[in-house]
Amino acid sequence: MIRQLTCTLRLDDGELRAYVARPDRSDAPAVVVLHEVFGVNATMRACCDVLAAHGYLAVCPDLFWRIEPGLALDHRVPDDLRRAGELYAAFDVALGVRDIVASIDAIRRETLGGEGVGVLGYCLGGLLAYLTATQSAVDAAVAYYGVGIENHLGAAAELRSPLMLHIAEEDRFVPKSAQARIEAALAPDARVVIHRYAGREHAFARLGGAHFHGDDAALAEARTLTFLAALLRKP
Repeated sequence: MIRQLTCTLRLDDGELRAYVARPDRSDAPAVVVLHEVFGVNATMRACCDVLAAHGYLAVCPDLFWRIEPGLALDHRVPDDLRRAGELYAAFDVALGVRDIVASIDAIRRETLGGEGVGVLGYCLGGLLAYLTATQSAVDAAVAYYGVGIENHLGAAAELRSPLMLHIAEEDRFVPKSAQARIEAALAPDARVVIHRYAGREHAFARLGGAHFHGDDAALAEARTLTFLAALLRKP
């Protein structure tokens, strides 16, 4: 049985709310889910529920808490799309990563049994997953169609954690020139696994999205779960 709840993560300068999907195991490894520009919405909560069904403590922190806490936007609603663009422009990436690292520290204190903590992000959250892996020794990081990674490749030398990237080859937010730069910088690192999805567009794994592709979404999920299981669970 999955227990769905919210929790408060206490940071040095405030309190951050998070959605939590908790499996039956009290010593489950944890995955911190980093949301898109739409906040902790139904899509992100569903991602957490899937992870919990596979035995992970899944926590999705409200990374927009400094701007407008509690947002849960719908990508199908024009006003919400406009607001998401405003949030993206206003979001402080460095502060966001700091909040994620603090959240990981709080979750590590709760996670029992010595199993691992990973991060998994989508879109904006994909960028944040990559950056978190350069600033915190998480046990695994997964980025789905991360936007803006090519602007932070100077941090690649600081990578501390195994990293999996899911790249949509027709992503209009990550053009092919950016994809080439990302691969050139990260592929030589043996800890980095890059999967490309030919013909797929941004958010191909977002259930109900305009560019959702069931087969490739399932393939990416299977690859992600295999990656997480290998790195987060005790042998």
